[in-house]
Amino acid sequence: MNQAEFVKVVMPFKDKLYRLAKRLLTSSEEAEDATQEILMKLWSKNNKIEGYNNVEAFAMTMTKNFCLDRLKSKQAGNLKLVHSNYSDENTSLQKQVEAKDSVNWVEKIMEDLPHQQKMVLQLRDVEEYDYDEIAKLLEMQPTAVRVALSRARKTVREKLMQKHSYGIG
Repeated sequence: MNQAEFVKVVMPFKDKLYRLAKRLLTSSEEAEDATQEILMKLWSKNNKIEGYNNVEAFAMTMTKNFCLDRLKSKQAGNLKLVHSNYSDENTSLQKQVEAKDSVNWVEKIMEDLPHQQKMVLQLRDVEEYDYDEIAKLLEMQPTAVRVALSRARKTVREKLMQKHSYGIG
């Protein structure tokens, strides 16, 4: 596979790789570094890439594993899981502040979720992967993906209700 073919195959999902890395590594810089590493690794495997059924799924799995390895490494002692890629420039300042506050609350709630639920919620509701793709990426059964997603959503919903009800109801 030459460079032009590689760019045509890999670049359409480069942003998804970055968002997953950002979800796992918090820092934009760390996520950019991870994305670069994955792209370099993919390029080093460019002769084998055509043999994969789904290059995007393969790259997402590589990204997940790379980021988890980074988190486990001694260098990553200060990294944690967070999600903060929300922005909307077409709203009033008040709505932006409210939206940012809501996103921050969801981030805080997600930090307390078990790792598997956090990953399923990210891949399904943010990245919009289907259940079978998530099952392959996380090496889970599709039924287990649905259960984890349901539990994660329920937890987020309950904690948001607690926050917004102020103890009423």
